[in-house]
This record gives sequence, C-alpha cells and structure tokens, in this order.
Amino acid sequence: MSAVTFTTGFNSTASKSSVNQGFLMTQHANPSGRLTRRGRLARTIVVLSLAVVMVAGFAATSGANVAGSTSSEPSYSIVVVAPGETLWSVAAAYASGDVQGLVKEIREVNNLKGYDLQAGQRLRVPLNQ
Repeated sequence: MSAVTFTTGFNSTASKSSVNQGFLMTQHANPSGRLTRRGRLARTIVVLSLAVVMVAGFAATSGANVAGSTSSEPSYSIVVVAPGETLWSVAAAYASGDVQGLVKEIREVNNLKGYDLQAGQRLRVPLNQ
C-alpha cells in the first residue's frame, strides 16, 4: 500500500494523508459520481459493440441463410398414381425441361426396378428440376 500526502499552502503541520486504493481514488476527481462525456461515449461504444456481437451470434445459430443460397435438402412432391398413368406422364407433368432425366431421378428416389406403376402407388417426385 502506498500513501499520498497532501499539503495546503506552506503549513506542513496541516497536511492530510490518504491511502491510494486504486480506482477508489477516482472518486476524489469526480465527486458527483457522474460520467464525463468521454466516459459516456466509451460506455455507449462498448454497449453497441456487445449488441452487434450478440445479434451476429443469434443470426449464426438461428440458421439464417444468405440471400440466394440454395438448400442442400431436396424437396419432393408426393404423387398418387392414377389408373393408366405411366412414369413418363408423371415426370412430364412435373418436368420443366429434361423429362428423361426426371424419370431417372424418380426411379432412383423411389427405388423402382422397372418403369411399371400401380394405380394408387405413392411416388416422391423431386421438385428441383
């Protein structure tokens, strides 16, 4: 512990002694306990930076996607085969281009060995074509 001695004027007998206790000494510099302009600015910067970090953390953990990114999870439509429908007619109804490619995908997704369908059969049709 260190001691600080204050003298007033030329009278050395009227001196006060105060013990230096780190931050407690700052109370003597600003007795009202209010923050200065620089202190308020520093507090505001710290609070704003913590808020930005928290928002970024919540956005990262909530699964927020970047605009334009595609999901790696394929989406499907469930189709119930009507009497007389073929695999080609089902694929043609959902394809936006390559029907033969969609027929192949439907067979792979539904584990179909051949091209024959039964009436009432449920098929998963990939929608990312």
